[in-house]
Amino acid sequence: AMNRSVLEGTYGGGLQTPEAGVLEHRGCRLAYKLVGKGPPVLFIQGSGVHGSGWGPQIDALSHRYQCLSFDNRGIGESQPRGAAITVEQMAEDALVLMDTVGWSSAHVVGHSLGGLIALHLALSAPNRVRSLALLCTFARGRDATRLSWDMFWLGLRTYVGTRQMRRRAFVQMVLPADQLADADEWASRLAPIFGHDLADHPPVVMKQLAAMRVYDATSQLSRLKNVPTLVVGATHDRIASPDVVRTLVENIPGCRFVEFDNAAHGVTIQCAARINALLDELFTTHPDG
Repeated sequence: AMNRSVLEGTYGGGLQTPEAGVLEHRGCRLAYKLVGKGPPVLFIQGSGVHGSGWGPQIDALSHRYQCLSFDNRGIGESQPRGAAITVEQMAEDALVLMDTVGWSSAHVVGHSLGGLIALHLALSAPNRVRSLALLCTFARGRDATRLSWDMFWLGLRTYVGTRQMRRRAFVQMVLPADQLADADEWASRLAPIFGHDLADHPPVVMKQLAAMRVYDATSQLSRLKNVPTLVVGATHDRIASPDVVRTLVENIPGCRFVEFDNAAHGVTIQCAARINALLDELFTTHPDG
């Protein structure tokens, strides 16, 4: 049976009802949710995942913080896609959402592609960022989209074969090997968190990956020296591999780096309680940036 301790919380367990809203911006109806009271925290999701992917964090942190999450343009309820999918556009979307809910600044958290978006937001509007949490991400998108034979084969398997086979391949991409015996159960538990059946790829994913591939903030990272920054990596991450994450760390002056052993790209779900504790510590230590 699944080692349930590694799940550490599931989406939907919170006691508070989110306030749902829609913002019309550049041809897209951006769907967002606001929940909780306290210091503001903006959560930015990665490729192919709805805003609900932050459920394990928001369920825990909305008791102390006001949490804003949203579907990136072109995914989930943020339709139609409207303007071209670029990292810059998605960072602009996030800033406009902050304006909509009346936030002059916030703690900003991004995972994977969401980390790139958070990076661009912090670089373009540092006065809006109290702290920055970059989880399983990178400064140069093509580092995450480089294809070894192993990753090419695994990625292909998420598109071909039976639905069960595609789900299992996706689980293999985001969790460490010792969790794969429970791949079917993981797939059923991850579906409501990701916002879709893992056998399916939202149509916008290829455009998101293309946007990621052409973005590179490496040369600008030193400008984050005054932004309190947490970087999280995972030893078995196939997408934001440890060497890629360390390159990010080496170029952000004064950032804190935490690497999770026996975790992979889905660390925000697999190790939710520990991720939440790190975020809480970051927000508490740097309440005003």
